[in-house]
Amino acid sequence: METVQTALWVVVVLVALAIVFDFMNGFHDAANSIATVVSTGVLRPTQAVLFAAFFNFVAIFIFHLSVAATIGKGIVQPGVVDTHVVFGALVGAITWNVITWYYGIPSSSSHALIGGIVGAVIAKSGANALVAGGILKTVAFIFVSPLLGFILGSVMMVVVAWIFRRTRPNKVDKWFRRLQLLSAGAYSLGHGGNDAQKTIGIIWLLLIATGYASASDASPPTWTIVSCYAAIGLGTMFGGWRIVKTMGQKITKLKPVGGFCAETGGAMTLFLATMLGIPVSTTHTITGAIVGVGSTQRASAVRWGVAGNIVWAWILTIPASAFVAAIAYWVSLQLY
Repeated sequence: METVQTALWVVVVLVALAIVFDFMNGFHDAANSIATVVSTGVLRPTQAVLFAAFFNFVAIFIFHLSVAATIGKGIVQPGVVDTHVVFGALVGAITWNVITWYYGIPSSSSHALIGGIVGAVIAKSGANALVAGGILKTVAFIFVSPLLGFILGSVMMVVVAWIFRRTRPNKVDKWFRRLQLLSAGAYSLGHGGNDAQKTIGIIWLLLIATGYASASDASPPTWTIVSCYAAIGLGTMFGGWRIVKTMGQKITKLKPVGGFCAETGGAMTLFLATMLGIPVSTTHTITGAIVGVGSTQRASAVRWGVAGNIVWAWILTIPASAFVAAIAYWVSLQLY
């Protein structure tokens, strides 16, 4: 009886830590949803975070749990995950999120979590305990999602510029101030749909590992789904203004038409990835789309130095969070 009580206590603490990560994911990635709509002046910051948080939560009714299934069953071999692995993974991901938030670097919460899982699992059982297909699919989309965002954002910008080539600039600006509300809402839906499911997935992993859920279950308990979507929505409401400034102002100067094209291209990428069950980075996706929009004007419109620093953060995210997770895994073994 004592063992069951202790196990339950540990599970409750780790679920709470996962919800903290989910909140920080929304806080850290708020910039993805609202940077363009704030920087173009379509919405004030307070309006924008409430707007984005609403659509983050509404995504619960739109998307299937394909991404959660990938995290819960497609990254690690069955039977490897335990409470120490989950602790290490979450500490690694949260630590990297705090560091990149502090320095205003738009890195990926998603890949920080993947890196955390990888680092803790390798520390316990070695690389053979990982599911190669799930890891390779996730790593591939580190490059595919920003590239697809870049292509779709730039193509959207070219098409819109051609369609409205004879329309007065002030009229175009007026129309796209309204249309940008649609594109920002769509991107926030994609953000909530893909990112909340990653935390659902790791809680599902935890519940399976501790016997509170079965690996044969088609989906995780309802309470995990609702709590994770609520947490990411609340995190977005508080916003990460350091990163909003980088995304909305430092990469390139955006007008409402550019914001619309970037968000629409990014949203299309996220919808596709979520339907395929691929955990992608909303940060990578929208950054690629913003750079794509900026590059259609002229190459000098993009501050490539800032973009280059962001890319370095992308490259370092998985190994850095994996390293911290491995240390946290070892520490947890000493604690309980």
